[in-house]
Amino acid sequence: MSDMNVNLMLAQMRAMSVAAGSSTPTPAVTSGTDFGALLKQSIDSVNTLQQSAGKMTTAFETGEPNISLAEVMVSTQKAGVSFQAMLQTRNKLVEAYQDVMNMPM
Repeated sequence: MSDMNVNLMLAQMRAMSVAAGSSTPTPAVTSGTDFGALLKQSIDSVNTLQQSAGKMTTAFETGEPNISLAEVMVSTQKAGVSFQAMLQTRNKLVEAYQDVMNMPM
């Protein structure tokens, strides 16, 4: 590292240190967001991604010139990853529910 890069990095670290030390701690966020609403929003988001991927796939298969194979593949992968994440979240929620239900009273 050059001397100039080290000095720049030290200056940035000092500025971040001062900013971190002077700020007051923020309280925990207690917004009125409902868990059910948040879950519904994420499911709707996954659904939208899947519908978009389906439409792009259909458009590519019908030969629309403005849709490339790369765009279709990326859209399909995004939809697949988001669905897998939702599925794993559901599995963890079911597992937590079963653990709570199996607790001795």
